[in-house]
Amino acid sequence: MSATVNIMFKLNGVERRVTVSAQMSTLEMLRDRIDLTGTKYACGEGECGACTILVDGLTVNSCLMFAADCDGRDLVTIEGLVTSPIGESLRKSFTKSGAVQCGFCTPGLMVQASHLLEQHPHADRSEIQRGIEGNLCRCTGYKKIVDAIADAQVDAS
Repeated sequence: MSATVNIMFKLNGVERRVTVSAQMSTLEMLRDRIDLTGTKYACGEGECGACTILVDGLTVNSCLMFAADCDGRDLVTIEGLVTSPIGESLRKSFTKSGAVQCGFCTPGLMVQASHLLEQHPHADRSEIQRGIEGNLCRCTGYKKIVDAIADAQVDAS
């Protein structure tokens, strides 16, 4: 039997209290305890970026972070991102550019892109490519994704 810990954190702007096992990942907590399934489980090793979330404003692979380490932190998932102006702009531009194809990588890419655009509001195409290189996509070849992020920064300004 695994030890449990009570944690409190802000999730998408709302204070949350959750009891988690000491071994539970943040991804498991989000999907299995809180029922936010927009953050995807793929590799489980931090290699693909499908589980990218923001923790205190920085991108994190939630499959690698223990849920207990969320205590006192500020988390933003795709569900919280899409209600923000940059999230809405990214959602529209990903759809318009056809950057969603199967859609599995899209939540992690959009979270990563939002962070990139917050840090570099006028990123050029090579900066966008570097900014998303930790997020894998099997369907698009990345051109449509880079187009969408470039379009979103224009729409957001």
